[in-house]
Amino acid sequence: MPDVVFTVDQAKSMRDQAVPGHNRWHPDIPPAVTVRPDTSIRVECREWTDGQIGNNDSANDIRDVDLSGAHMLSGPIAIEGAEPGDLLVVDILDLGPVPQETGDKPGQGWGYTGIFSKENGAGFLTDTFPDAYKAIWDFRGQQATSRHIPGVSYTGITHPGLFGTAPSHELLSRWNARERALIATAPDRVPPLALPPLEESTLAGTATGDVAAAIARDGARTVPARENGGNHDIKNFTRGSRVFYPVHVPGALFSGGDLHFSQGDGEITFCGAIEMGGFIDFHVDLIKGGMETYGVTTNPILMPGNVEPRYSEFVTFIGIGVDHTSDTQLYNDATVAYRNACLNAITYLEKFGYSGPQAYLLLGSAPIEGRVSGVVDIPNACCSLYLPTAIFDDDIRPSAAGPVRKDRGSCAVSS
Repeated sequence: MPDVVFTVDQAKSMRDQAVPGHNRWHPDIPPAVTVRPDTSIRVECREWTDGQIGNNDSANDIRDVDLSGAHMLSGPIAIEGAEPGDLLVVDILDLGPVPQETGDKPGQGWGYTGIFSKENGAGFLTDTFPDAYKAIWDFRGQQATSRHIPGVSYTGITHPGLFGTAPSHELLSRWNARERALIATAPDRVPPLALPPLEESTLAGTATGDVAAAIARDGARTVPARENGGNHDIKNFTRGSRVFYPVHVPGALFSGGDLHFSQGDGEITFCGAIEMGGFIDFHVDLIKGGMETYGVTTNPILMPGNVEPRYSEFVTFIGIGVDHTSDTQLYNDATVAYRNACLNAITYLEKFGYSGPQAYLLLGSAPIEGRVSGVVDIPNACCSLYLPTAIFDDDIRPSAAGPVRKDRGSCAVSS
């Protein structure tokens, strides 16, 4: 087994670990450990909300979750000899839930998917589903099943939602400036257009004093992906994957977490994956001067692994760039097109007895495939959503006999 370079006691908050992690991006967060290039390491991770969500039948914890402290990241891990302009080469060797543990924290034999409320987090379909809902998933090997979405089981593509390198001071300043400019275009929007630095609930690793205060004042929130990597939420970022991260500061300062047991393309409910704590094994190395050599000037490069479920038959739903609520034609809007594909899939699953929230939770967590199918046939962009038929106990393919409608129970709802 690789050396464990960052340990997590799942019974404790990330703040109370022997070496705490962090929840902001900032170049001055001190490294928790330094490793050599060409080294294999194990990193243990907390669930991204630091254990706020429970294994129960209420979504009040989703509704009331405190997002000011997210995401809880393990690290930073400094790579000896890494310099700005290098590429950090990261191979994912293995990952999974908390090994040999069952308990009350996500990753200890179970995980969850949440629809976040419009006032606190929101999601891709928040105007249709503004309230909070939740599904608990039980793990059995690679399989996930849920008492909240019966009649479904599938093999997860286990992956980390979030890993990245630290930004330079200059890059951090650019992030904050451009995101504040976006917020200023509609400062009262719900949900907000972006999340600016927030001193409340900042965890700055082992930094203290003025350094910790500066990290709290200027540190970037971890919700979006940026030039350093970050919260990509790419479901195929799994075992066997190799990622080439730009290095912006000495040591690279590599951090991450937000482990997922499974996820569909888009993680559409905002907390659309099956969230968990657990472990991830990496091999790390460097390509000196790799950013210039390969023209990696903005975002990382990913070589996906070849480990994924073997689903060969799908029902595919299509969406176009039209606002159907007002019958408004949009120009090449792939976001609206994918949103419509998702809504079309939900309407279809409702014919089989699933509630809208159940179907929404399913599409966020199951290994669906989302594709940008066309962006040249003006004015309509076309996106498609591929839903595997084999994950259902019942046959969901269209036929002359019509859908088999059953009582599918209920997901967890908020009071």
